[in-house]
Amino acid sequence: MTTRTTDGSAGDVDYGTIGSDYSSFRRPDERIARLIAEALGESRTVLNVGAGAGSYESAARTVTAVEPSESMRAQRPAPLPRAIDAVAEDLPFADGEFDAAMTLFSVHQWSDVRAGLREMRRVTRGPVVVLTCDPTRVQDFWLYRYAPEVLDTEARRYPPLAELTAALGGTGTVRTVPIPLDCVDGFNEAYYGRPEMLLDPAARQACSAWSFVDDAAREHFDRALREDLDSGAWDEEFGHLRGQPTYDGSLVIVRATP
Repeated sequence: MTTRTTDGSAGDVDYGTIGSDYSSFRRPDERIARLIAEALGESRTVLNVGAGAGSYESAARTVTAVEPSESMRAQRPAPLPRAIDAVAEDLPFADGEFDAAMTLFSVHQWSDVRAGLREMRRVTRGPVVVLTCDPTRVQDFWLYRYAPEVLDTEARRYPPLAELTAALGGTGTVRTVPIPLDCVDGFNEAYYGRPEMLLDPAARQACSAWSFVDDAAREHFDRALREDLDSGAWDEEFGHLRGQPTYDGSLVIVRATP
């Protein structure tokens, strides 16, 4: 059964609490958008499940957006279509209604991932595209040195890629998404070469995993990273990342066709 927070969010995060400034830090990056558009192909009608504030909807032609969080629906820019208040596990559409469907940075927050993906497959004639993170690679990021609780949480929340492809059926592919050094979509790994950005509490708040750790963990992270940046210890070990054009981390696109 899908439960909702007071904000209407479905799953494990209340965006009424953490999502007030989400769109300021989580802007669509055009290079990631191109890979999403490539995965969608020539599809004309696209369903976007867990659409949030509408990031990456420009990658599709005609979009129908579904978003259960009232605060996230309110952050959608005026040119975008209004989002339908619904959840992935119970989509109010007919079988095969859409050419394609996508869900971006969303599956790890669903109450029932398999049910949600089966629903997406039911209403979609063509490809289903999932932008997500590979849980087996999440803890490889340098952030684990300073905030292991955050990445342990991420690794638990993201469903295994095999579970996604099995739920979608058909033919599935997995593609690693190179993260640009100046990525404007502020998920944790987007700051791989800009560690100072994660010292901004508002930037951290835009990454939902930080809402699962307590103040002591956040304070320890802030203190330890500041000390290593001031002493040069971070740059001694990770400084090469400051000039690395892209980073192959845990970000992937899963694409399944019937």
